[in-house]
Amino acid sequence: MIRVLLVDDHAVVRMGFRLLLQSSAQITVIGEADSGETACQMFVELAPDVVVMDLAMPGMGGLEALRRIRARQPQAKVLALSAHDDLMHARRTLQEGALGFLSKRGAPETLLEAVCTVGAGRRYIEPALAQKLALSEFDGGSRSPVDQLSEREFEVFVRLAGGATVQKIAQDLKLSSSTVGTHLYNIKQKLDVVNQSELTLIAIRHGLIEP
Repeated sequence: MIRVLLVDDHAVVRMGFRLLLQSSAQITVIGEADSGETACQMFVELAPDVVVMDLAMPGMGGLEALRRIRARQPQAKVLALSAHDDLMHARRTLQEGALGFLSKRGAPETLLEAVCTVGAGRRYIEPALAQKLALSEFDGGSRSPVDQLSEREFEVFVRLAGGATVQKIAQDLKLSSSTVGTHLYNIKQKLDVVNQSELTLIAIRHGLIEP
């Protein structure tokens, strides 16, 4: 039996995922969290076999929660769910140690397959995205300037592009405003932009946020 901690800030989405997962005799949902902060706490309390976690949540967010869970337990098995199926989110998430990455746009049955695969300690990336990742690694010359950003810079970049203020990002990521300001300066230098509007345009162009 694979014991799953389900993390998503939308109650209706969690209910749908719970019903789908528990339709399998191999899976049981032992807990639900509606934020990254709660996910980190429940991970310690419940010690699930697999964490199924949405990346786009208010507050800490899924990527930071993934980072903290992995820092506490390097062997943690996390399947990341994303409304985006772009290569950048997938690559960053896998680099942070997620064992699987699945787009919410995929067929429902793929979630069952992904949880079982990750639960067995094997990596799961949906086939279409895995092919794109393989091709992007093969064609190394086609990398975007966004790939120059560090993991933390990328996270700050996506939040800034989505309209969050420096103060809000500092609060969510538990950083000082000056640290976030330093990240913002580095981001602008690396992407050769001068204002937030240009950051937003770059993020939309790469499918990182909705227009």
